[in-house]
Amino acid sequence: MSVAEDVQKLRETVGDKLKGVTEFRGETTIVVDLESLHPVLEKCRQDLGFEMLLDVSSVDHFGDHPRFEVVYELATCDDAKHLRVKAAVAEDEEVPTVVDLWQAADWHEREVWDMMGIPFSGRESTKRILMWEGYPYFPLRKDFPLAGRPTEMPDVAFTGVAPLEGGPFVTSAGGEDTVRREPRAHVIE
Repeated sequence: MSVAEDVQKLRETVGDKLKGVTEFRGETTIVVDLESLHPVLEKCRQDLGFEMLLDVSSVDHFGDHPRFEVVYELATCDDAKHLRVKAAVAEDEEVPTVVDLWQAADWHEREVWDMMGIPFSGRESTKRILMWEGYPYFPLRKDFPLAGRPTEMPDVAFTGVAPLEGGPFVTSAGGEDTVRREPRAHVIE
């Protein structure tokens, strides 16, 4: 069965809740309502053969309403079919977890929460994965300042010479050509 046939089956399942279908460079993207996101993903997993969840990511459309968008990348195990599923999320909404469909979603959902602040409902915990517990901000939001925010965390970085500086696996950003910049091109003399 092709992805186009899969999309038609999804359209039969959710009707007008499937807001759009886009085909670009051989990739198919569907847009669904947030409330039909879990049923659509469940149909993809159970009936259409999308056994793999490759990624869950998010987009911040700062200034628009709804502000956020969650994006799910699905594939079959034989890599024959790929499908991207998107849903818009307002700042006060929660996205239903899909850990019950793909265990891999646990890591991805925690990362989306940690970096963008989009909450997922139905999860056992939403422990931060990249930032420390208690960090009050979400660094990938577009309103997060590029210079960062003040923190009470101790400065653990150092300004001394890096232990492997000049070693065989260190790139030289200012090298005169690509061969000199390649890490494996360096020879310790």
